[in-house]
Amino acid sequence: MDINKLKEKFQELYGECGRVYASPGRINIIGEHTDYNGGFVLPGAVDKGIVAVIKFNGTDKVNAYAFDLNENSTFGLIEGQGPKEQWAKYIFGVVRELQKRGAVINEGFDTVFSGDVPLGAGMSSSAALESTYAYALDDMLSLGFSKMDLAKVGQMTEHNYVGVNCGIMDQFASVHGKAGFLMKLNCKTGEFDYVPFDPDKYGYKVCLVDTCVKHELVGSPYNRRRESCENAVRAIKKRHPEVDFVGDADLAWIEEVIGEIPQEDYIRALYARQEVDRLQEACAAMEKGDYETAGRKMYGTHIGMSVLYEVSCVELDFVNEIAKQCGVTGSRVMGGGFGGCTINIVKKELYDNFIVTVQKRYKEEFGIDCKIYPVVISDGSRRLE
Repeated sequence: MDINKLKEKFQELYGECGRVYASPGRINIIGEHTDYNGGFVLPGAVDKGIVAVIKFNGTDKVNAYAFDLNENSTFGLIEGQGPKEQWAKYIFGVVRELQKRGAVINEGFDTVFSGDVPLGAGMSSSAALESTYAYALDDMLSLGFSKMDLAKVGQMTEHNYVGVNCGIMDQFASVHGKAGFLMKLNCKTGEFDYVPFDPDKYGYKVCLVDTCVKHELVGSPYNRRRESCENAVRAIKKRHPEVDFVGDADLAWIEEVIGEIPQEDYIRALYARQEVDRLQEACAAMEKGDYETAGRKMYGTHIGMSVLYEVSCVELDFVNEIAKQCGVTGSRVMGGGFGGCTINIVKKELYDNFIVTVQKRYKEEFGIDCKIYPVVISDGSRRLE
C-alpha cells in the first residue's frame, strides 16, 4: 500500500499530517479449533495489514476516512455517539474499550486508514484495524497498556460493538507479531513463546490458496462441534476431575469414554486432542529447521479436519490433494472451515509449478478462479515514523 497517498489524503482532508501506525493481518500455521478446547495455536503476523494516519484535533469528535471505501464517518467519544458505518464501529469500539480500562480519552482525532489484507481470506483484517488504533492511542497518550491488554481491547471491541464473539488469537497475533517468528499461544493460560520460522532460509515459500467459496450451512456447525467436545469433557471428568478441556486429557482417557458418549462426540474430541500433539511436534521440528516434518503434521491436520471434525469441503479437499500431487511440503485448511483458504509451505523450486497447476485444475473442476496470496512473516503493531 502507498503510505504517501495516505499522507496526502490526510493533508487534503485535515491540513497538517499526523503520525503513521500499522498492524498486520495473520496466518495460523497449525492448531485449528483448539482455542476453545484449551489447546495451542501457532499464528504469525504477515506482511499485509492496516496503515493509519492519525492526529488529535482538539474537539470531542473523531473524523475518520476509509481510503479504500472512499467513505467518511464522524462520531463522538461516549456511548450514544457511535457511528452508523459498520467499519467505523471498530474504531469507536477501541476508544470505548480503552476508556473502560481507565484511559482518559477526551479529545477526538482525525484519521485516514487503508489496508491490503485480502478480504474473506481468513487473515483477520478486522483485528488488524482494531490493533492499529489500540496501539496508536496507547502510544500517543502514553497509556502504558501491555500488548495483551491491547489485544483484549480489540477482542472486546468485536464482542461489544461489532457483535462477533471471537477468540483472542487474531488480535494477539496482530499486536505481538515478530518477523522471523511464529507465536505458540496457550489458549488456556494466555502464555506464549516465540518459535523461529524462517522458511526462506531453508528454501521454502508460504502461500494461501483462496478457494473463493464459503458454504452457508444450516444450523450452527461450530457450536455443535464445541458442544461435542464439552460433552466428552464431562464424561472424562467423572474419572479425571482435573480435566477442564479436551486439551487437558490424555488420549487414553478419551478412549475410556467411547461407550459413554455418542460416536460423533468421540471423534470430535479425538481430533482436538490429536491437534494439540501435532502442534507441539510441528513446533519442535521447525525449531530445528525441519520443515518436512512440520509439513506432514499440517497434512495430518487437514485429514483430521476433513474426516474427524468434518469442517472441510470439496473445494478445500481438492486444493489439498493438488498440493500433495505437486510435492508441496505442507498443506491444510486454515480457519474454521467450510470454505476459505488452504495454507501451504512449498519448496521454492516447486512453487511456480504448484501455483500454475492449482489455478488451472481448480478452474477446470469448479469453473471459478482461486486466488493466491504469498505471505511473509512480519512484525506486529508499530509506529512507522
